[in-house]
Amino acid sequence: MTFQSRTYFLGLIVVVLLQFCAFTIAQEATLTPPANKYFGREIATTMHFTGAPWLMRESRQREEDCEKLLGALKIKPGQTVCDLGCGNGFYTLKLARLVGPEGRVVAVDIQPEMLGMLRAAAEAKGIKNIELILGTEVDPRMPAETFDLVLLVDVYHEFSQPAEMLAAIRQSLKPTGRIALAEFREEDPTVPIKPLHKMSKRQILKEYKPNGYELVEVYDELPWQHLMFFGRVEK
Repeated sequence: MTFQSRTYFLGLIVVVLLQFCAFTIAQEATLTPPANKYFGREIATTMHFTGAPWLMRESRQREEDCEKLLGALKIKPGQTVCDLGCGNGFYTLKLARLVGPEGRVVAVDIQPEMLGMLRAAAEAKGIKNIELILGTEVDPRMPAETFDLVLLVDVYHEFSQPAEMLAAIRQSLKPTGRIALAEFREEDPTVPIKPLHKMSKRQILKEYKPNGYELVEVYDELPWQHLMFFGRVEK
């Protein structure tokens, strides 16, 4: 092999290696995107369906006083309620009892596995007033002007597209409908939850008001969580 041939061959190898490295870097950027932020808040990763047993843990009632939260919602028989980010249905099943046979609960999640667990639980209990919807990260596929209440329990902080989701929720509410938002209190360091999965009242208001909502009620009697109620502002 001549000197010129060796030089050409080595140069070709360098070009191929550079192209491979560029491809690898691009793949890593796609697989591991930079953390998203909204109004200065880092958005948490959505809880995977393999963590579903934690939602049904025996200690949850003691830690969060779920029955007190349900009482604060003031749900009436016959209402139409949405459990958005329902997971495997911890609250969905309880809401179905509260709205009664004349009411309806729409359960929305982006993971079909979660909805499958909820479907199995509802069938086992003979509950028939639950409708399941598989949403996306930008569209919960909720019908317009339908809901008396949309419940979000420890899930809003995981929305990867908060503005789009808040717009979709807003159009799904009846004119007098409300959002009930429960989030772990960032202001309380004794709440044993990772900071990324907490929110402060100030941050919540910072995000909700510009998106067409007004705060109508605050319930401060839960052990670990804020419970804040929002109505839609007519534009």
